[in-house]
Amino acid sequence: MKTLRLILGDQLNIKHSWFKETNINITYCLFEMRQETDYVTHHIQKVIGFFAAMRQFSEDLKSERHNVIYFKINDKNNTHSLTENLSKLIEEHHIKNFEYIFPDEYRLDEQLQKFCNKLNIKSNAVSAEHFYTKREDLKNFFHGKKQYIMENFYRDMRKKHNILIVADQPEGGKWNYDKSNRNKWKGDVEIPNYKLFKNDVTEIVKNIKYAEIKTIGIFETKTFSYPISRAQALEQLKYFCKYLLIHFGDYQDAMHTEQEYLFHSRLSFAMNFKLISPKDVVKTVMNYYRKHADAIDISQIEGFVRQIIGWREYMRGMYWAFMPEYKNLNELNNTNKLTEFFWTGDTKMNCLKHAITNSLDNGYAHHIQRLMITGNYALLTQTNPDEVDDWYLGIYVDAIEWVQLTNTRGMSQFADGGKIATKPYVSSSSYINKMSNYCEDCTYNRNKKIGENACPFNSLYWNFLDEKREQLGNNFRMKMMYSLLDKMDKQDLQNIKERAQHIIANQDEY
Repeated sequence: MKTLRLILGDQLNIKHSWFKETNINITYCLFEMRQETDYVTHHIQKVIGFFAAMRQFSEDLKSERHNVIYFKINDKNNTHSLTENLSKLIEEHHIKNFEYIFPDEYRLDEQLQKFCNKLNIKSNAVSAEHFYTKREDLKNFFHGKKQYIMENFYRDMRKKHNILIVADQPEGGKWNYDKSNRNKWKGDVEIPNYKLFKNDVTEIVKNIKYAEIKTIGIFETKTFSYPISRAQALEQLKYFCKYLLIHFGDYQDAMHTEQEYLFHSRLSFAMNFKLISPKDVVKTVMNYYRKHADAIDISQIEGFVRQIIGWREYMRGMYWAFMPEYKNLNELNNTNKLTEFFWTGDTKMNCLKHAITNSLDNGYAHHIQRLMITGNYALLTQTNPDEVDDWYLGIYVDAIEWVQLTNTRGMSQFADGGKIATKPYVSSSSYINKMSNYCEDCTYNRNKKIGENACPFNSLYWNFLDEKREQLGNNFRMKMMYSLLDKMDKQDLQNIKERAQHIIANQDEY
């Protein structure tokens, strides 16, 4: 019985049980499609990364003597529709059985379910064999609870998988070392060069240009620097352990004008494409830590593990718990347009200029730049979360909707009303100055709230609190800030609000 198996672009797990044995009656298919390149405007490096990793995966399968059908973006037989391509292959190759791996994006899951319901042949879906948890695990874990607190889920994951646990208690005496992970990098600790791969993508760039795919960002070299295979991902992981883990926790929230990556692993691209699994990552990092515990503080390893088994698995669980309604939530009723400089980096605000330019140049920004610079600004200017979602999903090479949407609409924009975050992640210039050197050479004065050279974040922050009092005034984590707002001189507040509203109406002047 001839079987066709579909592999999506973010399902490149060479260790999947599908590939343990070869079978002449099984054919695998992968498609580069306009359906996927065009539903949002992607960074050119993201499109390059998808195609490069997919093509490499196809070659890896062929080298293991698997049958593979691969449609490149400009192939004449490519319909650019997932279901039309599948229908065509099923008919042409007399397929009697269709199989696919459960997608991690709701729209693709829905599309494939509808497709299979109409098929007159057998069909089946299997696990991605990637995550620690199943889709429904987090929802079941929090069944009957009013809030889905990540820390509770994280502690349960630690116990369940025996990670940094001694006699059912946290190793080192603390569950969470987040307070040790908030150091500002001042140049006193040397940062090693990041691991650079030289994957030649000349042909892919030509293919993208010929197809006239609309993209954002820049790509001015011939090589793609992120890992595009499992072997490269393992190299990246080993490099992180050897050179970066020792200070990862210390500076994971730090930002600096001269450093794009600091001590971050740059593994998210490989993980989100499933080139390497979270279990691989955690096991390798834990083994390295055990061998070097005399040199590496527990706060470094805990900070990293929390990102993988806590945050990452939690975000995926929240996605499947609340989709598809989650994608349309806008509890703060924000409706403003995303300002033009998000596409150019052309702003006098130093923090935004660096975070956005880094994103445009590299398809990358670490979690605090995304949360407390670009996300913070978008929320303070009361931007429509639909537009914020599209920007985040498009601009980052590691952005897949299951992880992007929950981070953006939930944690960053508080559009879900507090399902993910217990308070909005907003701040004035004080936090930005605390964690970075962005304020040092900025056009604006971080200490001023009003006046032409006053930092826009300051007036925007207090204006936001005042504007959203109805939704946020009773939030227990916001009480101190609302107490300060209530004590503010009424005329001062009016002046601050006028400044903020001028900024919101004229953002591209700032």
